[in-house]
Amino acid sequence: MSALTEFLFPAPAPRSVDAIVGWWERRRLFFNLSVGGAGLLSFSAITVVASLATGEIVVPWQGAVLFGVMANVCYLLGPVVEILVHQVWGRTVLPIGPALYRMGLTFSVGLALLPTLLAGFLVVARVVLSLLG
Repeated sequence: MSALTEFLFPAPAPRSVDAIVGWWERRRLFFNLSVGGAGLLSFSAITVVASLATGEIVVPWQGAVLFGVMANVCYLLGPVVEILVHQVWGRTVLPIGPALYRMGLTFSVGLALLPTLLAGFLVVARVVLSLLG
């Protein structure tokens, strides 16, 4: 198996609070790098589009910092939910950590890239309007 496959489809953590928290924390760096990289791409795209539109360099760094903090706060929900599911249903439910992690990572990267998509639509709309008008 490739390293990416092993990372995205790992064996679940043993069913204890310490093991679950450790399992999630071992993946936090990759999560932060992935979401941060996507956020940096969006930040750059928004800065370029805003600079072209206004003629001055605009750096909206406050939103990027807030997004990074909120992404890590939401990341904490992963082990909390997994521990709660284990506490409520015990071993009658299969471990949900790997699936929660993949869904959270996918959603977070997509959300971080959303401003790039919106900036692209804005650029296309401006070009079309300038050609028509």
